[in-house]
Amino acid sequence: MGIKNELLEKIECCRKQMTDLYYESTELSSDEMVSISTRLDHLLNTYSKMS
Repeated sequence: MGIKNELLEKIECCRKQMTDLYYESTELSSDEMVSISTRLDHLLNTYSKMS
């Protein structure tokens, strides 16, 4: 159960980073946004495979 909680924390952190970046930037295709989005996608895929 610990691994799932850790993944959920990482997912929440990425979601917050994306939200913050969205409100701070007009460049939604920035490298930083793409990087966070890719990381979030990977974490969500990993979590869904564990469920």
